[in-house]
Amino acid sequence: MTATQTDAARADRGIVLPGVVLGAGLGGFVDGILLHQILQWHHMLSSTTRYPADTLAGLRVNTLWDGLFHTCTWLAVLTGLALLYSRITAGRARVWGSRVLWGWVLVGWGGFNLVEGTVDHQILGIHHVHGGPDQGWWDLGFLVLGAVLIAAGWLLQRSARPGRRTR
Repeated sequence: MTATQTDAARADRGIVLPGVVLGAGLGGFVDGILLHQILQWHHMLSSTTRYPADTLAGLRVNTLWDGLFHTCTWLAVLTGLALLYSRITAGRARVWGSRVLWGWVLVGWGGFNLVEGTVDHQILGIHHVHGGPDQGWWDLGFLVLGAVLIAAGWLLQRSARPGRRTR
């Protein structure tokens, strides 16, 4: 392996964490904006009996928790960007077109779906993707989407040619 290829491999490894954190934050934003706000399929605590989203008091609490969730996703995006900026010292413009970065972003988004879908939908049951008689299928689809995003991201970052991955 040449010195240039070694430097490229080091740069590729350096964007794994920033890409995953950035992807988790962006995936959380898509969930919160699309499912919580636009489609209004659920809120953070909408499956709890104490805070039903169809009462004003319940909607206020759910909106507060949605805001806290968005704060966490925003902080994840900022953290991912800061990590990326600190680890890539040369050729930053080329990194944004890198299959390695976008592959790891997809892995992070898929990881968000798997963790959030398992913890909030399955273990805690505080909300479901889309409530009702078919909520189990919606929750399963969310988990499957997470697994597909991880697989697609893994394949995308692996498909980058050595030496031209992030440099």
